[in-house]
Amino acid sequence: MVNWSQARAEALAIVEAWRREGGPGGAIVLFDSEGIRDALGGGYASIEHGLPFTPDTPNRFASISKHFLAVALLQANVPLEAPLDQFLDDLPEPLSEVPLGRALDMTGALPDMMEVLWQQGIPFTATLSAADIRRNVRRLPGLNGVAGEEMAYSNTGWRLAQSIIEQRTGSGYAEVIGKLVAPLDLPIRFVSDETEIVPGLASGYWQDGASWRRGRYGLNFSASGGMAGSAAGLARWCSALIAGRAPLAGMLERLLAPRRFNDGAESGYRLGLVASTLNGIALVGHGGSLPGYRNHMLMAPALGIGVVVLTNREEEALWPALRVLAALADVEMPEAARDVPAGLFAAEAGPFWAELAADSVSVMGGFERLVANGAGGLRSLPAYLDLDLMPSGPDILEGRIGGVPRRLLRVPPTALDPRLAGAWRERSFGLALTIRPDGTALLPWAGTTGSESLLTPLPGGRAIADLTHGPWRHRPCLWLQPDGSLRMASHRARILHFDRVHEGATS
Repeated sequence: MVNWSQARAEALAIVEAWRREGGPGGAIVLFDSEGIRDALGGGYASIEHGLPFTPDTPNRFASISKHFLAVALLQANVPLEAPLDQFLDDLPEPLSEVPLGRALDMTGALPDMMEVLWQQGIPFTATLSAADIRRNVRRLPGLNGVAGEEMAYSNTGWRLAQSIIEQRTGSGYAEVIGKLVAPLDLPIRFVSDETEIVPGLASGYWQDGASWRRGRYGLNFSASGGMAGSAAGLARWCSALIAGRAPLAGMLERLLAPRRFNDGAESGYRLGLVASTLNGIALVGHGGSLPGYRNHMLMAPALGIGVVVLTNREEEALWPALRVLAALADVEMPEAARDVPAGLFAAEAGPFWAELAADSVSVMGGFERLVANGAGGLRSLPAYLDLDLMPSGPDILEGRIGGVPRRLLRVPPTALDPRLAGAWRERSFGLALTIRPDGTALLPWAGTTGSESLLTPLPGGRAIADLTHGPWRHRPCLWLQPDGSLRMASHRARILHFDRVHEGATS
Protein backbone atom coordinates (compact mmCIF):
# COMPACT_ATOMS: atom_id res chain seq x y z
CA MET A 1 0.00 0.00 0.00
CA VAL A 2 1.37 3.42 -0.97
CA ASN A 3 1.96 5.64 2.07
CA TRP A 4 2.37 9.29 1.08
CA SER A 5 2.40 10.66 4.62
CA GLN A 6 5.13 8.24 5.70
CA ALA A 7 7.23 9.14 2.67
CA ARG A 8 6.76 12.85 3.34
CA ALA A 9 7.96 12.40 6.91
CA GLU A 10 11.08 10.61 5.68
CA ALA A 11 11.77 13.27 3.06
CA LEU A 12 11.15 16.04 5.56
CA ALA A 13 13.72 14.57 7.95
CA ILE A 14 16.32 14.67 5.18
CA VAL A 15 15.66 18.23 3.99
CA GLU A 16 15.38 19.53 7.57
CA ALA A 17 18.87 18.20 8.26
CA TRP A 18 20.12 20.21 5.27
CA ARG A 19 18.35 23.31 6.59
CA ARG A 20 19.80 22.96 10.08
CA GLU A 21 23.31 22.56 8.73
CA GLY A 22 23.11 25.88 6.87
CA GLY A 23 25.10 24.66 3.89
CA PRO A 24 24.15 23.36 0.44
CA GLY A 25 21.01 21.28 0.15
CA GLY A 26 18.62 19.84 -2.37
CA ALA A 27 15.07 18.91 -3.19
CA ILE A 28 13.02 15.73 -2.86
CA VAL A 29 9.92 15.25 -5.02
CA LEU A 30 7.40 12.41 -4.71
CA PHE A 31 5.31 11.51 -7.73
CA ASP A 32 2.99 8.94 -9.24
CA SER A 33 1.68 8.30 -12.73
CA GLU A 34 -0.64 11.30 -12.44
CA GLY A 35 2.03 13.82 -11.47
CA ILE A 36 3.74 15.37 -8.44
CA ARG A 37 2.24 14.45 -5.08
CA ASP A 38 4.67 16.25 -2.74
CA ALA A 39 7.80 18.37 -3.01
CA LEU A 40 10.25 19.61 -0.40
CA GLY A 41 13.49 21.53 -0.41
CA GLY A 42 16.15 22.51 2.09
CA GLY A 43 19.58 24.08 2.38
CA TYR A 44 21.06 26.61 -0.01
CA ALA A 45 21.28 26.61 -3.78
CA SER A 46 23.89 29.34 -3.35
CA ILE A 47 25.70 29.67 -0.05
CA GLU A 48 27.32 32.88 -1.23
CA HIS A 49 24.02 34.59 -1.95
CA GLY A 50 21.86 32.85 0.64
CA LEU A 51 19.46 31.49 -1.99
CA PRO A 52 17.33 28.54 -0.85
CA PHE A 53 17.22 25.26 -2.74
CA THR A 54 13.62 24.56 -3.73
CA PRO A 55 11.93 21.88 -5.87
CA ASP A 56 11.96 24.41 -8.72
CA THR A 57 15.69 25.22 -8.46
CA PRO A 58 17.59 24.21 -11.63
CA ASN A 59 20.34 21.69 -10.92
CA ARG A 60 22.68 19.54 -12.97
CA PHE A 61 21.21 16.07 -13.61
CA ALA A 62 24.65 14.57 -14.42
CA SER A 63 24.28 10.92 -15.52
CA ILE A 64 20.52 10.86 -15.06
CA SER A 65 20.77 12.59 -18.45
CA LYS A 66 21.56 9.32 -20.23
CA HIS A 67 18.09 7.90 -20.60
CA PHE A 68 16.91 11.11 -22.31
CA LEU A 69 19.31 10.32 -25.16
CA ALA A 70 18.13 6.70 -25.17
CA VAL A 71 14.55 7.91 -25.66
CA ALA A 72 15.65 10.12 -28.56
CA LEU A 73 17.50 7.21 -30.20
CA LEU A 74 14.52 4.89 -29.84
CA GLN A 75 12.11 7.49 -31.21
CA ALA A 76 14.41 7.98 -34.20
CA ASN A 77 14.51 4.19 -34.77
CA VAL A 78 18.30 4.09 -34.65
CA PRO A 79 19.29 0.38 -34.86
CA LEU A 80 20.99 -0.56 -31.59
CA GLU A 81 22.43 -3.79 -33.00
CA ALA A 82 24.44 -1.92 -35.65
CA PRO A 83 28.19 -1.39 -35.07
CA LEU A 84 29.40 2.11 -34.37
CA ASP A 85 31.19 2.34 -37.72
CA GLN A 86 27.82 2.19 -39.45
CA PHE A 87 27.23 5.69 -38.06
CA LEU A 88 30.69 7.14 -37.40
CA ASP A 89 33.62 6.81 -39.79
CA ASP A 90 36.44 8.19 -37.63
CA LEU A 91 36.74 5.57 -34.88
CA PRO A 92 39.74 3.28 -34.52
CA GLU A 93 39.40 -0.48 -34.45
CA PRO A 94 38.17 -2.26 -32.41
CA LEU A 95 36.00 0.60 -31.05
CA SER A 96 34.33 0.92 -34.44
CA GLU A 97 33.13 -2.69 -34.27
CA VAL A 98 31.23 -2.33 -30.97
CA PRO A 99 27.43 -2.46 -31.42
CA LEU A 100 25.67 0.75 -30.43
CA GLY A 101 23.52 -1.11 -27.88
CA ARG A 102 26.60 -2.39 -26.07
CA ALA A 103 28.12 1.09 -26.13
CA LEU A 104 25.00 2.26 -24.27
CA ASP A 105 24.42 -0.62 -21.84
CA MET A 106 27.98 -0.44 -20.48
CA THR A 107 29.04 -3.84 -21.86
CA GLY A 108 30.94 -2.39 -24.83
CA ALA A 109 34.33 -2.22 -23.02
CA LEU A 110 34.72 1.37 -24.23
CA PRO A 111 37.29 3.25 -22.12
CA ASP A 112 35.72 6.15 -20.23
CA MET A 113 37.31 9.34 -21.50
CA MET A 114 37.38 11.19 -18.18
CA GLU A 115 39.38 8.39 -16.56
CA VAL A 116 41.61 7.97 -19.63
CA LEU A 117 42.38 11.69 -19.50
CA TRP A 118 42.96 11.54 -15.72
CA GLN A 119 45.43 8.68 -16.22
CA GLN A 120 47.16 10.82 -18.83
CA GLY A 121 47.51 13.60 -16.25
CA ILE A 122 44.71 15.81 -17.61
CA PRO A 123 42.47 16.93 -14.71
CA PHE A 124 38.69 16.89 -15.05
CA THR A 125 38.77 20.62 -14.28
CA ALA A 126 40.62 21.23 -17.58
CA THR A 127 38.50 22.98 -20.19
CA LEU A 128 38.15 20.52 -23.07
CA SER A 129 35.55 20.81 -25.81
CA ALA A 130 33.63 17.98 -27.43
CA ALA A 131 36.05 18.19 -30.38
CA ASP A 132 39.06 17.96 -28.05
CA ILE A 133 37.69 14.82 -26.43
CA ARG A 134 36.67 13.29 -29.76
CA ARG A 135 40.26 13.70 -31.01
CA ASN A 136 41.40 11.76 -27.95
CA VAL A 137 38.82 9.04 -28.66
CA ARG A 138 40.32 8.63 -32.14
CA ARG A 139 43.69 7.95 -30.51
CA LEU A 140 42.50 5.19 -28.20
CA PRO A 141 44.62 2.08 -28.81
CA GLY A 142 41.88 -0.42 -27.98
CA LEU A 143 39.08 -1.54 -25.69
CA ASN A 144 39.14 -2.28 -21.97
CA GLY A 145 38.37 -5.93 -22.74
CA VAL A 146 36.08 -8.08 -24.84
CA ALA A 147 32.77 -6.40 -25.66
CA GLY A 148 29.83 -8.17 -24.05
CA GLU A 149 31.73 -9.86 -21.22
CA GLU A 150 31.48 -7.29 -18.41
CA MET A 151 29.37 -4.34 -17.33
CA ALA A 152 31.90 -1.57 -16.66
CA TYR A 153 30.60 2.00 -16.52
CA SER A 154 31.71 4.32 -19.30
CA ASN A 155 30.41 7.62 -20.65
CA THR A 156 32.17 7.25 -24.00
CA GLY A 157 29.41 5.34 -25.78
CA TRP A 158 26.94 8.04 -24.83
CA ARG A 159 29.26 10.74 -26.16
CA LEU A 160 29.41 8.91 -29.47
CA ALA A 161 25.66 8.31 -29.49
CA GLN A 162 25.09 12.07 -29.24
CA SER A 163 26.89 12.45 -32.57
CA ILE A 164 24.74 9.68 -34.00
CA ILE A 165 21.43 11.30 -33.03
CA GLU A 166 22.64 14.67 -34.30
CA GLN A 167 23.50 13.10 -37.65
CA ARG A 168 20.21 11.21 -37.73
CA THR A 169 18.06 14.26 -37.02
CA GLY A 170 20.16 16.98 -38.60
CA SER A 171 19.83 18.99 -35.37
CA GLY A 172 22.11 19.94 -32.50
CA TYR A 173 21.48 17.96 -29.34
CA ALA A 174 20.06 20.95 -27.45
CA GLU A 175 17.42 21.23 -30.18
CA VAL A 176 16.75 17.48 -30.04
CA ILE A 177 16.07 17.74 -26.30
CA GLY A 178 13.99 20.89 -26.70
CA LYS A 179 11.68 19.08 -29.11
CA LEU A 180 11.53 16.02 -26.84
CA VAL A 181 10.40 17.86 -23.70
CA ALA A 182 8.25 20.52 -25.39
CA PRO A 183 5.02 18.44 -25.46
CA LEU A 184 5.31 18.03 -21.69
CA ASP A 185 6.19 21.71 -21.13
CA LEU A 186 9.16 20.83 -18.92
CA PRO A 187 11.84 23.23 -17.64
CA ILE A 188 14.63 20.87 -18.75
CA ARG A 189 17.44 21.64 -21.17
CA PHE A 190 20.75 20.32 -22.46
CA VAL A 191 23.89 22.20 -21.39
CA SER A 192 27.17 21.51 -23.17
CA ASP A 193 29.61 22.60 -20.43
CA GLU A 194 29.88 24.48 -17.16
CA THR A 195 30.51 27.84 -18.86
CA GLU A 196 27.02 27.88 -20.39
CA ILE A 197 24.69 30.10 -18.36
CA VAL A 198 21.64 28.42 -16.81
CA PRO A 199 19.47 31.01 -15.04
CA GLY A 200 19.02 30.18 -11.36
CA LEU A 201 21.32 27.14 -11.48
CA ALA A 202 22.36 25.83 -8.06
CA SER A 203 26.09 25.98 -7.37
CA GLY A 204 27.77 22.66 -6.61
CA TYR A 205 29.74 22.21 -3.36
CA TRP A 206 32.01 19.68 -1.71
CA GLN A 207 33.31 19.49 1.83
CA ASP A 208 37.10 19.60 2.30
CA GLY A 209 36.88 18.69 5.99
CA ALA A 210 36.81 22.28 7.20
CA SER A 211 34.50 24.17 4.86
CA TRP A 212 32.38 23.92 1.74
CA ARG A 213 34.12 24.55 -1.56
CA ARG A 214 32.80 25.06 -5.08
CA GLY A 215 32.87 22.10 -7.44
CA ARG A 216 34.35 22.39 -10.93
CA TYR A 217 34.21 20.23 -14.06
CA GLY A 218 35.84 21.63 -17.17
CA LEU A 219 35.24 18.80 -19.65
CA ASN A 220 32.43 18.93 -22.16
CA PHE A 221 29.39 17.30 -20.55
CA SER A 222 27.92 15.64 -23.67
CA ALA A 223 24.58 13.82 -23.64
CA SER A 224 26.02 11.47 -21.03
CA GLY A 225 25.57 14.09 -18.32
CA GLY A 226 24.64 17.52 -19.66
CA MET A 227 20.98 17.89 -18.74
CA ALA A 228 19.90 20.63 -16.36
CA GLY A 229 16.53 21.21 -14.75
CA SER A 230 14.63 21.20 -11.49
CA ALA A 231 13.65 18.27 -9.31
CA ALA A 232 10.01 19.09 -10.03
CA GLY A 233 10.68 19.05 -13.77
CA LEU A 234 12.48 15.72 -13.60
CA ALA A 235 9.67 14.24 -11.49
CA ARG A 236 7.11 15.31 -14.10
CA TRP A 237 9.22 13.66 -16.81
CA CYS A 238 9.45 10.43 -14.76
CA SER A 239 5.70 10.52 -14.11
CA ALA A 240 5.11 10.72 -17.86
CA LEU A 241 7.49 7.78 -18.37
CA ILE A 242 5.57 5.62 -15.90
CA ALA A 243 2.20 6.62 -17.35
CA GLY A 244 3.36 6.38 -20.95
CA ARG A 245 2.05 9.84 -21.74
CA ALA A 246 2.89 11.28 -25.14
CA PRO A 247 5.59 11.58 -26.33
CA LEU A 248 6.77 8.77 -24.02
CA ALA A 249 4.17 6.09 -24.79
CA GLY A 250 5.79 2.67 -24.41
CA MET A 251 9.23 4.19 -23.78
CA LEU A 252 9.81 2.88 -20.27
CA GLU A 253 9.25 -0.69 -21.43
CA ARG A 254 11.69 -0.21 -24.31
CA LEU A 255 14.30 1.39 -22.05
CA LEU A 256 14.01 -1.54 -19.64
CA ALA A 257 14.09 -4.33 -22.21
CA PRO A 258 16.59 -6.98 -20.99
CA ARG A 259 20.20 -6.53 -21.99
CA ARG A 260 22.41 -9.62 -21.98
CA PHE A 261 26.05 -10.56 -21.73
CA ASN A 262 27.74 -12.83 -24.26
CA ASP A 263 26.93 -15.85 -22.07
CA GLY A 264 23.22 -15.02 -22.10
CA ALA A 265 23.05 -13.78 -18.50
CA GLU A 266 20.94 -10.68 -17.95
CA SER A 267 22.55 -7.38 -16.96
CA GLY A 268 21.00 -4.99 -14.47
CA TYR A 269 22.08 -2.00 -16.58
CA ARG A 270 19.66 -1.22 -19.40
CA LEU A 271 19.47 1.90 -21.60
CA GLY A 272 20.45 4.67 -19.20
CA LEU A 273 18.53 3.04 -16.34
CA VAL A 274 19.47 0.48 -13.68
CA ALA A 275 17.08 -2.32 -12.71
CA SER A 276 17.08 -3.64 -9.13
CA THR A 277 14.68 -4.83 -6.44
CA LEU A 278 13.62 -3.77 -2.96
CA ASN A 279 11.91 -6.48 -0.90
CA GLY A 280 10.35 -8.00 -4.00
CA ILE A 281 9.41 -4.67 -5.59
CA ALA A 282 11.03 -4.04 -8.98
CA LEU A 283 12.88 -0.73 -9.03
CA VAL A 284 14.38 1.27 -11.83
CA GLY A 285 16.50 4.37 -11.54
CA HIS A 286 19.82 6.05 -12.10
CA GLY A 287 22.24 8.27 -10.25
CA GLY A 288 24.17 11.31 -11.33
CA SER A 289 27.45 12.78 -10.12
CA LEU A 290 29.45 15.85 -11.07
CA PRO A 291 31.81 17.63 -8.65
CA GLY A 292 29.47 19.20 -6.11
CA TYR A 293 26.29 17.58 -7.46
CA ARG A 294 24.86 14.19 -6.43
CA ASN A 295 21.44 13.00 -7.56
CA HIS A 296 19.25 9.92 -7.80
CA MET A 297 15.87 9.06 -9.24
CA LEU A 298 14.00 5.85 -8.39
CA MET A 299 10.73 4.46 -9.69
CA ALA A 300 8.61 1.44 -8.83
CA PRO A 301 6.70 1.11 -12.12
CA ALA A 302 4.34 -1.64 -10.93
CA LEU A 303 3.14 0.67 -8.15
CA GLY A 304 3.19 3.73 -10.37
CA ILE A 305 5.32 5.73 -7.91
CA GLY A 306 8.74 7.28 -7.66
CA VAL A 307 11.05 9.80 -6.03
CA VAL A 308 13.60 12.32 -7.30
CA VAL A 309 16.47 13.54 -5.12
CA LEU A 310 18.60 16.36 -6.55
CA THR A 311 21.36 17.92 -4.43
CA ASN A 312 24.20 20.38 -4.80
CA ARG A 313 26.30 18.66 -2.12
CA GLU A 314 28.96 16.01 -2.67
CA GLU A 315 27.20 13.23 -0.76
CA GLU A 316 25.64 9.95 -1.84
CA ALA A 317 22.05 10.41 -3.05
CA LEU A 318 21.00 6.80 -3.61
CA TRP A 319 20.40 6.05 0.06
CA PRO A 320 18.19 9.11 0.72
CA ALA A 321 16.16 8.22 -2.40
CA LEU A 322 15.87 4.62 -1.27
CA ARG A 323 14.77 5.63 2.23
CA VAL A 324 11.97 7.78 0.83
CA LEU A 325 10.85 5.19 -1.72
CA ALA A 326 10.82 2.42 0.89
CA ALA A 327 8.63 4.61 3.09
CA LEU A 328 6.40 5.40 0.12
CA ALA A 329 6.01 1.72 -0.81
CA ASP A 330 5.56 0.88 2.90
CA VAL A 331 8.32 -1.73 2.92
CA GLU A 332 11.40 -2.21 5.05
CA MET A 333 14.78 -0.97 3.98
CA PRO A 334 17.18 -3.68 2.84
CA GLU A 335 18.75 -5.71 5.60
CA ALA A 336 22.14 -4.30 6.50
CA ALA A 337 25.18 -6.29 5.44
CA ARG A 338 26.51 -8.31 8.38
CA ASP A 339 29.99 -9.54 9.21
CA VAL A 340 31.50 -7.78 6.23
CA PRO A 341 35.13 -8.90 5.87
CA ALA A 342 36.47 -5.36 5.72
CA GLY A 343 39.79 -4.74 4.05
CA LEU A 344 41.57 -4.96 0.72
CA PHE A 345 41.06 -7.95 -1.58
CA ALA A 346 42.46 -8.73 -5.02
CA ALA A 347 42.28 -11.41 -7.69
CA GLU A 348 45.25 -13.77 -7.82
CA ALA A 349 46.40 -12.11 -11.04
CA GLY A 350 45.51 -9.07 -13.10
CA PRO A 351 44.37 -5.61 -12.00
CA PHE A 352 41.08 -6.51 -10.31
CA TRP A 353 40.75 -5.46 -6.66
CA ALA A 354 38.03 -4.46 -4.17
CA GLU A 355 38.17 -2.70 -0.81
CA LEU A 356 35.33 -3.39 1.60
CA ALA A 357 34.09 -1.28 4.50
CA ALA A 358 31.23 -2.09 6.88
CA ASP A 359 28.51 -1.02 4.42
CA SER A 360 30.21 -0.25 1.12
CA VAL A 361 32.75 -1.42 -1.42
CA SER A 362 35.14 0.24 -3.85
CA VAL A 363 35.73 -1.95 -6.91
CA MET A 364 38.73 -0.67 -8.85
CA GLY A 365 37.50 2.77 -7.81
CA GLY A 366 33.77 2.22 -8.46
CA PHE A 367 31.76 2.78 -5.24
CA GLU A 368 28.61 0.91 -4.21
CA ARG A 369 26.64 0.46 -0.97
CA LEU A 370 26.36 -3.10 0.41
CA VAL A 371 23.35 -4.89 1.88
CA ALA A 372 22.65 -8.50 2.83
CA ASN A 373 21.77 -10.75 -0.12
CA GLY A 374 19.52 -13.04 1.93
CA ALA A 375 21.85 -16.02 1.59
CA GLY A 376 24.62 -15.04 3.97
CA GLY A 377 26.43 -12.88 1.46
CA LEU A 378 26.61 -9.31 0.22
CA ARG A 379 25.05 -7.49 -2.70
CA SER A 380 24.76 -3.98 -4.00
CA LEU A 381 21.61 -2.02 -4.57
CA PRO A 382 23.32 -0.71 -7.62
CA ALA A 383 23.71 2.91 -8.44
CA TYR A 384 26.01 1.89 -11.29
CA LEU A 385 27.52 -1.57 -10.65
CA ASP A 386 25.71 -4.79 -9.82
CA LEU A 387 27.55 -7.20 -7.53
CA ASP A 388 26.76 -10.26 -5.44
CA LEU A 389 29.48 -11.76 -3.23
CA MET A 390 29.73 -14.63 -0.79
CA PRO A 391 32.51 -14.58 1.82
CA SER A 392 34.32 -17.87 2.37
CA GLY A 393 35.78 -17.17 5.79
CA PRO A 394 37.43 -13.81 6.44
CA ASP A 395 39.90 -13.99 3.55
CA ILE A 396 38.06 -15.09 0.40
CA LEU A 397 35.22 -13.48 -1.57
CA GLU A 398 33.54 -15.16 -4.51
CA GLY A 399 30.68 -14.06 -6.73
CA ARG A 400 29.78 -11.91 -9.73
CA ILE A 401 30.80 -8.30 -10.19
CA GLY A 402 29.53 -6.53 -13.26
CA GLY A 403 28.35 -9.91 -14.54
CA VAL A 404 31.80 -11.53 -14.29
CA PRO A 405 32.64 -14.35 -11.84
CA ARG A 406 35.39 -13.16 -9.49
CA ARG A 407 37.43 -14.79 -6.74
CA LEU A 408 39.15 -12.27 -4.50
CA LEU A 409 41.72 -12.98 -1.79
CA ARG A 410 42.56 -10.78 1.15
CA VAL A 411 45.76 -8.85 0.47
CA PRO A 412 48.39 -9.62 3.11
CA PRO A 413 51.01 -7.07 4.19
CA THR A 414 53.11 -6.89 1.06
CA ALA A 415 56.28 -5.06 0.06
CA LEU A 416 56.50 -3.36 -3.31
CA ASP A 417 57.76 -5.77 -5.95
CA PRO A 418 61.21 -4.39 -6.90
CA ARG A 419 60.52 -5.17 -10.55
CA LEU A 420 58.05 -2.26 -10.60
CA ALA A 421 60.73 0.32 -9.77
CA GLY A 422 62.10 2.38 -12.62
CA ALA A 423 61.18 4.84 -15.35
CA TRP A 424 58.38 3.96 -17.75
CA ARG A 425 56.96 5.47 -20.94
CA GLU A 426 53.47 4.86 -22.32
CA ARG A 427 53.25 3.42 -25.85
CA SER A 428 50.36 5.40 -27.33
CA PHE A 429 50.54 8.79 -25.61
CA GLY A 430 54.21 9.08 -24.58
CA LEU A 431 53.41 9.56 -20.89
CA ALA A 432 56.24 9.36 -18.35
CA LEU A 433 55.85 7.36 -15.13
CA THR A 434 58.44 6.86 -12.40
CA ILE A 435 58.13 4.24 -9.66
CA ARG A 436 60.62 4.39 -6.80
CA PRO A 437 61.85 1.49 -4.64
CA ASP A 438 60.40 3.19 -1.53
CA GLY A 439 56.83 2.64 -2.81
CA THR A 440 56.17 6.14 -4.11
CA ALA A 441 55.56 7.13 -7.69
CA LEU A 442 55.50 10.20 -9.88
CA LEU A 443 52.46 9.91 -12.15
CA PRO A 444 51.54 12.07 -15.16
CA TRP A 445 49.80 15.29 -14.14
CA ALA A 446 49.36 18.79 -15.59
CA GLY A 447 51.99 18.51 -18.27
CA THR A 448 55.44 18.08 -16.73
CA THR A 449 54.33 18.86 -13.15
CA GLY A 450 53.65 15.25 -12.15
CA SER A 451 51.66 13.97 -9.20
CA GLU A 452 53.17 12.18 -6.23
CA SER A 453 51.42 8.99 -5.18
CA LEU A 454 51.98 6.51 -2.38
CA LEU A 455 51.48 3.05 -3.83
CA THR A 456 49.61 0.22 -2.12
CA PRO A 457 51.50 -2.97 -3.04
CA LEU A 458 49.64 -6.08 -4.15
CA PRO A 459 51.23 -9.51 -4.59
CA GLY A 460 52.47 -10.55 -8.01
CA GLY A 461 54.07 -7.38 -9.35
CA ARG A 462 51.08 -5.11 -8.79
CA ALA A 463 50.36 -1.87 -6.94
CA ILE A 464 47.47 0.57 -6.57
CA ALA A 465 48.22 4.24 -7.14
CA ASP A 466 46.25 6.99 -5.41
CA LEU A 467 45.30 10.30 -7.01
CA THR A 468 42.96 12.91 -5.54
CA HIS A 469 41.57 15.96 -7.26
CA GLY A 470 38.95 18.09 -5.55
CA PRO A 471 36.31 15.78 -4.07
CA TRP A 472 37.20 12.79 -6.26
CA ARG A 473 39.72 9.99 -5.85
CA HIS A 474 41.21 7.81 -8.59
CA ARG A 475 43.05 4.55 -7.77
CA PRO A 476 44.35 2.81 -10.90
CA CYS A 477 46.22 -0.48 -10.61
CA LEU A 478 49.66 -0.92 -12.12
CA TRP A 479 50.64 -4.47 -12.97
CA LEU A 480 53.57 -6.14 -14.67
CA GLN A 481 53.05 -8.14 -17.85
CA PRO A 482 54.85 -11.38 -18.72
CA ASP A 483 56.95 -9.51 -21.30
CA GLY A 484 58.17 -7.01 -18.68
CA SER A 485 55.91 -4.16 -19.72
CA LEU A 486 53.48 -2.43 -17.37
CA ARG A 487 49.75 -1.75 -17.68
CA MET A 488 47.45 0.67 -15.85
CA ALA A 489 43.79 -0.10 -15.17
CA SER A 490 40.80 1.24 -13.27
CA HIS A 491 37.16 0.22 -13.39
CA ARG A 492 36.48 2.49 -16.36
CA ALA A 493 39.83 2.78 -18.21
CA ARG A 494 42.26 -0.10 -18.87
CA ILE A 495 44.21 0.79 -22.00
CA LEU A 496 47.48 2.50 -20.99
CA HIS A 497 50.54 0.33 -21.65
CA PHE A 498 54.05 1.30 -20.52
CA ASP A 499 57.53 0.11 -21.48
CA ARG A 500 60.59 0.42 -19.30
CA VAL A 501 62.95 3.27 -20.16
CA HIS A 502 66.43 1.80 -19.97
CA GLU A 503 69.33 3.89 -18.76
CA GLY A 504 70.84 5.82 -21.60
CA ALA A 505 67.85 5.37 -23.87
CA THR A 506 66.41 8.38 -25.71
CA SER A 507 62.73 9.00 -26.23
